[in-house]
Amino acid sequence: MLQHVTPSVAIDLLRRHRLRAGRRHGQHFLVDPNTVRRIVRLAGISPNETILEIGPGLGSLTVALAEAASRVVAVEIDAAVAEALTEVVGDAPNVELVVGDAMKTDLAVVVGGAARLVANLPYNVATPLLLHVLDDVPDVAGGLVMVQREVGERWTASPGSRAYGAVSVHVAFHAEARIAGEVPPTVFLPPPEVASVLVEFRRRDVPPVDVDDAGALFRFVRSAFGHRRKTLRNSLEAAGLGRAVVEAALADAGLEGRVRPEQLTLAEFARLYSALGAGKTA
Repeated sequence: MLQHVTPSVAIDLLRRHRLRAGRRHGQHFLVDPNTVRRIVRLAGISPNETILEIGPGLGSLTVALAEAASRVVAVEIDAAVAEALTEVVGDAPNVELVVGDAMKTDLAVVVGGAARLVANLPYNVATPLLLHVLDDVPDVAGGLVMVQREVGERWTASPGSRAYGAVSVHVAFHAEARIAGEVPPTVFLPPPEVASVLVEFRRRDVPPVDVDDAGALFRFVRSAFGHRRKTLRNSLEAAGLGRAVVEAALADAGLEGRVRPEQLTLAEFARLYSALGAGKTA
C-alpha cells in the first residue's frame, strides 16, 4: 500500500533508516502534500502514461505520481534512501525502482517507450540530468521538474537577459521551456538556502535549426560563452580561431562582430556555426 509522506512520516523514516540528507547527492526531501498535489496537477498527468522520476528520495512525489499515472519509473542513486522509498511505495504494481546513477543509466532502456519526466531533481546535478534526458532519451516528450530558481532561470532565459547562456541555447534547441511556478524552501527537509521553481518543458518535434552535428554546435556555443565579457569577434579569436576566418564567418552569418555572445539567438548561433564550418573546409 502506498504511504503518503508528511513531515512527521519523513522524520520517522529518516530516523528508522538512519538517514540524513547528503550534500553529495544534492538531497532536499520534498515533504509537503500540497506541493506534491500541485506538481501533479500542473504536470497534467494522464492515467495511461509512463512517468520517469529522477531523484525520488523518500517518495513523497512518487506516491502521488503512482496514483495518477499507469507506470512510474523512479531512479534513485542512494541505495540507503531507496530502502526507505521501498517501504513508502510498498507493493504498488505500477512503481519500478531503479537504484543507480541516472547520469550513468541508459534511461531510454529503463523507460522503454514514450514517457515524461516529472521530478524534484537533485539540485547539484539538475542541469546535466536535464541535458542528458534531452540529448539521449528522445522518448521523453517533456515534463515538469523542480529545480533551484537560478537554474530554472538559466534554462528558460531569452537572448539579452542576464541569465542567458550556453545552457539556455542547448535547452531551446530541444524544447520549449517555461517557469510554471515558484516553490518556497519550507516544503523541503532540510530546507535549502535558495528558492525553487517548477519548470515545464515540451520537446520539439524537430529542432528549430538544421545543423550537421548538434553536439558540435553545443560545444561551439559553450566556447563562445567562455569569454562572456568580450565581443563575439574577440570571443571567437580568444577561442583559437584566426581573425580572417572569424571575419568571413561573421559576414556569411550576417552578424556584427561587436555583438556579444549573450545577444545571439539559437538561429544566429547555428548560422555562425555553419559559416565557420564552411570556412574551415574551404
